[in-house]
Amino acid sequence: MKKINKKQKLVAVDLFSGGGGLTLGLKKAGFLVSAAVELDKFASATYRVNNPGAVLFNKDVRNISGAELLATSPTGKIDLIAACPPCQSFSSLTAKYKREDSRDELINEFARLVEDIMPKTIMMENVPGLMKKGGHLFDPVICHFRKLGYSIDYKVLEVADYGVPQRRKRLVVLGALNAEIRIPAKTHSELPLENVKTKRWVTVRKALSGLTAPVLLSEAKKKGGPQKFDWNVIRDISELNQERLRHLPEGSDRTSLPLHLRPTCHTEDQGFTNVYGRMAWDKPSPTITGGCTTPSKGRFGHPTEIRTISVREAARLQTFPDSFKINTDFVDKACLIIGNALPPLFASIMAKACFDIISKGE
Repeated sequence: MKKINKKQKLVAVDLFSGGGGLTLGLKKAGFLVSAAVELDKFASATYRVNNPGAVLFNKDVRNISGAELLATSPTGKIDLIAACPPCQSFSSLTAKYKREDSRDELINEFARLVEDIMPKTIMMENVPGLMKKGGHLFDPVICHFRKLGYSIDYKVLEVADYGVPQRRKRLVVLGALNAEIRIPAKTHSELPLENVKTKRWVTVRKALSGLTAPVLLSEAKKKGGPQKFDWNVIRDISELNQERLRHLPEGSDRTSLPLHLRPTCHTEDQGFTNVYGRMAWDKPSPTITGGCTTPSKGRFGHPTEIRTISVREAARLQTFPDSFKINTDFVDKACLIIGNALPPLFASIMAKACFDIISKGE
């Protein structure tokens, strides 16, 4: 690679951008994000309001060409293509449903656009199951990148090891054209390690510190809507779920519930246990998902209060800044936008490895 002009911006595009978590990370790493692709209209509305300078293609990535993406770049080239293609069939959360999903093959669209554009670096994030259960898709794509001249490094990482106040395992793939690239070393750990300079995992307590008390969704709707409260809003939950939370100690899951308070499908110790529970103050949160304000969809109970976490608290645990606007009035859509995102802090650390390898001109 030739050394770049330090005054010239490095340009990235974000495929399958969702509401913009990955784009936030790319910007923090130093990239100018010239374009994004996202089919969902609700996620696109949030992306637009937070990234007015990027060209957003609100359409199926299969109908996007490399030329269209290149045309958005102020430098006439793209230095990084970053992508989080949906691969729901390979998620551990859907493992019991043995269904194929046509979206699984969208990883091939990422590969197509990489070949069209040949950026200096590439970055992909996905569920860990893509390597094994989805190996018939993953392996050929990695082989294809290597044939194109990219060095590739990939690994399943724990985002808490990179300062995110959340337990969430993700597969990360980094690639560099005609240069060696490596997955960044972790910066945090659960316990201090000998001869390794890492910080302690960031906790729920630290992440939620300083937020004002949330507002009930029913009240927010009467007073101008949830956006007026920056989505520091919680669902109105049933009296039964409130009673369940009263019986749950901090950091517990549904196995701590008395039998008479367990849902019928959970009366025996079978299936997922990580539901109807509370977070622990002094640990990272469990994985934030699109159900992050619903007791039955995860351990999303507040550590001590009789409520779930708010949408804004979920965003904090995903490392979104409080300035990030969630541009919808629908709670289910707001939760999906936040829960489906790659934590911006984690994204920035991975993207910085790409930025640095280009800047060094290796």
